[in-house]
Amino acid sequence: MQKKTTSRAVGVIGLGIMGSAMAVNLQAAGFSVHGVEIRAATRKKLAPHLSIVGSQAEALLPHTRHLITSLPSSAALHEVCAALAKEALSLKIRSGTFCVAETSTLPLSDKLTARDVLAEAGIDMIDAPLSGTGAQAKTKDLQVYASGNSRAIRAMKAIFEGFARAQYDVGEFGNGMKMKLVANLMVAIHNVSAAEAVLFGKRLGLDPKMVVDVVGDGAGSSRMFQVRGPMMASRQWKQATMKVEIWQKDMAIISEALRELAVPAPLFAACIPVYHAAIAQGHRLHDTASVYAVLERMAGGD
Repeated sequence: MQKKTTSRAVGVIGLGIMGSAMAVNLQAAGFSVHGVEIRAATRKKLAPHLSIVGSQAEALLPHTRHLITSLPSSAALHEVCAALAKEALSLKIRSGTFCVAETSTLPLSDKLTARDVLAEAGIDMIDAPLSGTGAQAKTKDLQVYASGNSRAIRAMKAIFEGFARAQYDVGEFGNGMKMKLVANLMVAIHNVSAAEAVLFGKRLGLDPKMVVDVVGDGAGSSRMFQVRGPMMASRQWKQATMKVEIWQKDMAIISEALRELAVPAPLFAACIPVYHAAIAQGHRLHDTASVYAVLERMAGGD
C-alpha cells in the first residue's frame, strides 16, 4: 500500500518485534518508512502504518540512502547484505552514499563479514545494536549503541532520534555489540532476579502487583523488574516482547564470549538452566518473563 511520502525516507529491513516498532515510530516521527519483510502476513499487518511495505531489500536503494536492519539470524544478514551489494554494484553508486545501521544481536564476526561485503559495493555499515525490550521499543524507550564510521553515525542521528530515547557513539566498529553483550548479561540476571523477587513476595503473602509497585520504586529495583515485573505479577507472558527462543541466541553469544575471554560469570551461569527449563516447559514462543513460571513450578506450583 502506498502512502504519502516525505523527503526523509528510511528503509527498515526486518519487521519483527523490534523492527516493526522502530518502523512505526519512525513513520509517526515524520519519516517515510519503506519496510521490508519476507512474511506476507506481517507485510499485510504493517502496510496501513508505513509508506511502503515490500519483500526485497535491494528494492530500497533507489528510494532511500539510510537503511536499518533488524534480523533474526546471521544467515538472514548475509542474504540481505549480498542482495544490497549486488544491487549497489549494478547501480554504480558512489562510495559512502548509502549507510546501513545493523541493529541485530549477532556474533561480531558475522557483522564484520557483512560490513566487508557492503564496503566492496560502496555501502557503509555501522554496528548499532539496541538496548531495550519490544515493549520499550513501542514507546521509544531504547538506547542505540552505535559503533563504526563516525560520519555515518552522525548521518543516522536524526533517524535514531525517531525511535530511541538515547544514542551513543561507542567507538570502533564492533564496540556496539560488545556493549550490548555486557547489557544483555545483566538483563539475563535481572530478569531471573525479578522472577525470584515476585515469587518470594507472593509466598510471603504479599500481593504480587503491590510488590512490583512498591519494590520497583526502591533501591532493590532494576529496569527488568520494572518492565517484566508487571508481566510476572499478572502471569501474562504469551504476548512476547522478547521470545525465549530468540533470547537463547543472545545467551549463546554471551556464553561463547565469556568462554573465550575466561571471564568468571557465576550469576550468569546460574541463570542459564532457568531459560533452558522455560524452553522445555513450553515457553519457547513466550516472553522471557515466563521464567517466573519455571521458578513457580520449582517451588511446587502456583
